Amino acid sequence: MQRRQLLQAASAAGLAWTAVGRTAFAAPATQAGQQLPGNKRLIVVFLRGAVDGLSVVVPYGEGAYYDARSSIALAHPGQDGGVLDLDGHFGLNPNLAPLMPLWQSGKLAFVQASGSPDPTRSHFDAQDYMESGTPGRKGTPDGWLNRLLGAEPPVVVAPGARAGVTRGISVGATMPRIWAGPNPVANIANGSRATKPTQLDRPQVSKAFDSLYSGDDAMSKAYRESQQSRAEVNEAMLPAEMDREQMVANGGAPLPNGFPDDASRLAQLMRRDPNVQIAFLALGGWDTHVNQGGAKGQLANRLQPLGQGLAELATRLGPTFDDTTILVISEFGRTVRQNGTGGTDHGHGNVIWALGGNVAGGKVHGRWPGIDASSLHEGRDLAVTTDFRQVLAGVCAHNLGLPDNKLAAVFPGFDGAPLNLSRA
Repeated sequence: MQRRQLLQAASAAGLAWTAVGRTAFAAPATQAGQQLPGNKRLIVVFLRGAVDGLSVVVPYGEGAYYDARSSIALAHPGQDGGVLDLDGHFGLNPNLAPLMPLWQSGKLAFVQASGSPDPTRSHFDAQDYMESGTPGRKGTPDGWLNRLLGAEPPVVVAPGARAGVTRGISVGATMPRIWAGPNPVANIANGSRATKPTQLDRPQVSKAFDSLYSGDDAMSKAYRESQQSRAEVNEAMLPAEMDREQMVANGGAPLPNGFPDDASRLAQLMRRDPNVQIAFLALGGWDTHVNQGGAKGQLANRLQPLGQGLAELATRLGPTFDDTTILVISEFGRTVRQNGTGGTDHGHGNVIWALGGNVAGGKVHGRWPGIDASSLHEGRDLAVTTDFRQVLAGVCAHNLGLPDNKLAAVFPGFDGAPLNLSRA
């Protein structure tokens, strides 16, 4: 391919993706309410960097929790900065207070001690396994959301409504691993950011240009220098608290500060356009090795906009929320004991969140193994008692109505029992 052709192809690709995103958000308001009963929706929010699940759903009823976290433990309910009581043993981080009405109305649930059966502590590998839905297998070519999109029948719309082809939405600068596969997905951008990606940030375009300009000529050298310069500028614009390891852990996902706005726009899209069945967003900033904090601090500053955004998403979806399941997942948890720099390190078991009108909420699901010394995984982490695929497969089967023969195609090699989080 000649340089002129490559540039034209890159430009055309960018215009095409922009048009998809703009068309989706501009769906006519007259389509609202045209979705027929039985059309289920799924939204997946991935917290890249491994959020500390023990600071989200806090086992305040165990003394071992306070013994292990001298400066970052959250206080008991009713105390200054204390957790919000859930069931007498677990409490919700106070920075997630906007979600309490959903818990109290039975539309928010958690699955504690959930995670991957693979023991890796690598962000890259663990995220890959969770997005492919095949832990321990690196050769899986596609992502489980793309397979689900192919297994789900198209939505049924009212007579005269637009049938549409945009059934999957990815919110973010690049298409994530979870969407890899043959089924088409629309990619729409996050809110305006100073480091807005260009066409050269798209992996397929970047690889082509890197190959084209790999020589020693002046043009090639100028290209490589400009790319390096841009990377350095972007890194300099990141918040001071984000180090290089966090950048890798985030996988390009933005911090959650703008999530409430993104959630509001996504809810508007899904409420107005009955064709959109599945959506995905990723948020970074959860790799809290240093100065994690308790009720205040780095993690608290991340959880606040996350809670606000999820509450906004539920509210803005309106009646559509009754047929929507929202899952919040992260690649693994963090160590039970805090480290010497006031943070937590890469762990194992974590918590999965589930929100929706048909979620069996007001309950912490899963078997809790405890966090006393004798119960810890490898002597340091919360053990995994619920495979994350049990949760995902359970939502697909019970909340989305996916039949067993198609469930096996979405999660190949998984033979566990799906966890039923549905009210039905």
